[in-house]
Amino acid sequence: MGATVVAGGVEFRVWAPEARSIAVEIEGRTHTPLARDSDGVWSGRVAGIDAGTRYRYRIDDRWGYPDPYSRSQPDGPHGPSEVIHAADYSWHDGGWRGLTAQGLAIYELHAGTYTPEGTFDALIGQLDAIAELGVTAIELMPIAEFPGARNWGYDGVDLFAPSHVYGGPAALKRLVDAAHQRGLGVILDAVYNHLGPDGNYLPQFARDYFTSRHKTRWGDAINYDGPNSAMVRRFFIDNACYWLNEFHIDGLRIDAAFTIFDESERHILEELATSARASVPPHRQIVMIAETYENDTRYVRPAATGGFGFDAVWADDFHHVVHAMAGHDHDGYYEDYAGTLDELARTINHGWLFEGQRSKHLDMLRGTTSGAMPAERFVYCIQNHDQAANRAFGRRLSYVVGVELHRAWSALLLLLPFTPMIFMGQEFAASTSFYYFTDHHPELGKLIREGRFSEFAAHESPQERERRFPDPQDPRIFEESKLRLEERDTPAGAGARLLHAELLHLRTMDAVLRRQDREQMRAYAASETLLVVHLWHGREHRLIAGNFGIAIDATTATANVPEELRGLAWTAVLSTDETRFGGGGGTACFDAEMISLPPNTVAWFTATA
Repeated sequence: MGATVVAGGVEFRVWAPEARSIAVEIEGRTHTPLARDSDGVWSGRVAGIDAGTRYRYRIDDRWGYPDPYSRSQPDGPHGPSEVIHAADYSWHDGGWRGLTAQGLAIYELHAGTYTPEGTFDALIGQLDAIAELGVTAIELMPIAEFPGARNWGYDGVDLFAPSHVYGGPAALKRLVDAAHQRGLGVILDAVYNHLGPDGNYLPQFARDYFTSRHKTRWGDAINYDGPNSAMVRRFFIDNACYWLNEFHIDGLRIDAAFTIFDESERHILEELATSARASVPPHRQIVMIAETYENDTRYVRPAATGGFGFDAVWADDFHHVVHAMAGHDHDGYYEDYAGTLDELARTINHGWLFEGQRSKHLDMLRGTTSGAMPAERFVYCIQNHDQAANRAFGRRLSYVVGVELHRAWSALLLLLPFTPMIFMGQEFAASTSFYYFTDHHPELGKLIREGRFSEFAAHESPQERERRFPDPQDPRIFEESKLRLEERDTPAGAGARLLHAELLHLRTMDAVLRRQDREQMRAYAASETLLVVHLWHGREHRLIAGNFGIAIDATTATANVPEELRGLAWTAVLSTDETRFGGGGGTACFDAEMISLPPNTVAWFTATA
């Protein structure tokens, strides 16, 4: 589908089952009528044109529309589409083998705010620093063409067109190629539950792209199970395979998978995951990740057992417990969380907290038993794009709890066997906020503004609600969301960055941690402030000791350390309070008799039985 460069010209194919006529309009030339087949697909060839040609589709003599399969929108979603020739780029990643869930460490970023320029090419200049950190993949927030000059990407409307704001398709290929040359995979955040409200021309081609049978917070759902749904399913499956193959993307994070409704015998999520894997060459591996609050093992179970066959899911419970405990968040969806170490220990032991209990916030039963679901299937974080911007003032965890506790929570995240995800700037305790920002036309912008202000009321304190909320349409909000990369070199930034780098290195080098074996792990809430996590394999034992309160200097018995941990000769390897990380240099000690930990510190110990 779409525009394909062939010998002597370009072939066009578009699905429009209700149209009486379709013509392709080439800029500067007369329009060329297309012929319809029995499936409602219109096709035709235009001679004498090549890559770079701009075109639109005229439907029943109505104004010309961009191609649903457009690979480039150089003037944005309302402008003409551009013919792209995939063979025009020469790749340099022939030895690259892709990604696996085992050993994955994700760095989530927004292409428009990572650098001052906000482009793919500018991001290439930062890949060395990201690779040196020790992550294995960057995860790009959505990059499909969106309206305006700034957007998170979840308002994308031309799903096959990398945004011209970031540099378009050629620049994206350069970015992915450069990442692979540095040993970094690239995961793309893909939105298959809705399209943005501005520039969405799919209904002009076929009303059956959407259905009123299912509803989402963004309006009518994508039609995956109604009339003409076969072609709709093909559209989104084609899109997934397109990113993986034309751009050598290494995996997809499926946004809000729980709002992808499908009552078909074969669920679209399973078909998507299976088709995506089948589309890539045998020597390449990809990862498929689902964003869902459901805590449902179905997402990661194989298709043969009734699952969707994904590699991992976002496991929000860990993040929410951390914020309920550290940030004292209890409004909105945080009302389900007490924020105690008992709750945190249970979450770590089970992968997630809710396994069928009633959610007060949702007023429904939530979750399934995690069972033997491997640790790498759970994506853990202490902040991400959503959770920062769900605070009205875009505040990061380091702002909320201070750099001392931020180091401790970051260490706990990276020392647990689950798949860690770092949000851009976390590694140097960035001082900048990360807001929700848009650039819609005034009427839609007003609705967005009012909607966000209403949402903030569910998350902010009464004192915060009295302040003037930032306007997502204000260009200054976008500019203030950009990282100040020079903060990496400040004493606090360099210390935090060194901590993240050492912990990520430890994940690959330590014989116990790199196994990511949650079956040989046990977390204990020893007291209201002391968390102990024991990991082991054979004779090798590891201990995470997390003190989230005042200094601890007590006997192991008084501190309620489990008895089975007292008989081992523990050696301190790393503490977040070390001066090289920006800490106070306090001593972390653990032996049969005594435990000593500075305030707000996580330490890592080893022992051999």
